[in-house]
Amino acid sequence: MSVISAGWDPGSDSVVRVMMQSLAPKGLTYTNFGPGMSMGHSVCVRSKKGVRNALSVTIPLGESIHRRMVYVELENGAKFEEVEAAIKADPYFSHDETHVFEVDNVDNVRDMGHGVNLVRKGSSGATPNQRIEFNMSINNPALTGQVLVNVARASMRLAPGCYTMPEIPVIDLLPQSREEIISTLV
Repeated sequence: MSVISAGWDPGSDSVVRVMMQSLAPKGLTYTNFGPGMSMGHSVCVRSKKGVRNALSVTIPLGESIHRRMVYVELENGAKFEEVEAAIKADPYFSHDETHVFEVDNVDNVRDMGHGVNLVRKGSSGATPNQRIEFNMSINNPALTGQVLVNVARASMRLAPGCYTMPEIPVIDLLPQSREEIISTLV
């Protein structure tokens, strides 16, 4: 039994997007991340030659368009221009507006916060102008860890196979029995 793409995005946000699409089957969904620390983008920058430490902050511009603000602490002898070019050329960054700044100490600018705004604009049946919105402001590592705990719990209730979070019954993410959950939440 395994679960792939199990974090908050992809992961729990994917479950929310499925729900939104079910409520407004025709339309568009926009995922706006931030403002906040992107763990994946930060790891990508730290892998670049000449980078001692790094932080990538995602700034939402709306309609699923983002700006990347990258703060790098360079290794001795590294050339900022070369590091900046390597970051901007990476496919993880090349499709977004990206600004790179050299800092003396990344820890002085680090913030574990992040967030997401999901918006679905569409139609329910023949009725247009439906707008569904979900907002979340989080501590990125803490929420990611909580999602992993929830998925581990749910995996104990699933048949063997490989799953993504939208395939897992939401009720199985909670520790109580189905009867307890239904009696208090429905």
